[in-house]
Amino acid sequence: MRKFILFFFLLSMSLGAYAQQGTDTLHYRKAYLFSGTGMGFPLGKTADVLRPKFSGSLGLDISLKDSKFYVYPSLYTLSFGYNQLKKESEYNYTIENGTASMYNLNLAGGIRKQWERLNTYVYIGPGVGLLNEPRAKVDPIKSHVLIEDQKSIFLSGKMGFGADYKFKGFYVGLELGLLHNFKSIQDTPVNIMTVMLGLKTDITKISDKVVSVLGVEGSISGHTAK
Repeated sequence: MRKFILFFFLLSMSLGAYAQQGTDTLHYRKAYLFSGTGMGFPLGKTADVLRPKFSGSLGLDISLKDSKFYVYPSLYTLSFGYNQLKKESEYNYTIENGTASMYNLNLAGGIRKQWERLNTYVYIGPGVGLLNEPRAKVDPIKSHVLIEDQKSIFLSGKMGFGADYKFKGFYVGLELGLLHNFKSIQDTPVNIMTVMLGLKTDITKISDKVVSVLGVEGSISGHTAK
């Protein structure tokens, strides 16, 4: 985790220096939707509780006035295999090889650098999420097991970096991130490395129409939506 954070800050400083050079022609007054598929890999002691399963993400890449900076609201829907380490008084049994899910809504800001059709970027920001952990309630008389979801809300922080390449009409992107949950699971700290591969599409015209419908002056593209 420390190596990831060190690499992130070194990359951020490098991109910050390079971003001062040249003009970003791909992202000026643009909004993009990134849809990714991948996995969340538990790090360190987190792997004692969680195991990676296929997951997904959705994010909005919205350029600021200076297009080398952007905001990145995103939703990560992460699935995991789950082992319950602690027995709880209200449940008679613990669960092994169960399934847990984590939904994390993140609002990040970042900086990017354009290399012709290739775009590299870093981001960091706070988030809030919902965690579902399975619990087993056993009725030995009826020989019945009821699986319940124990829900909890958590605060989080996420940082990441990635790259995408522009083809005709769309981008293909790869993103790596580190998600830290400030609430432990089974008395275990939660650090997840997310790896997402997906497509990024230009939704600037749709965004302009939404802004117009909401009655807000101006637009993302700088043009008046019709």
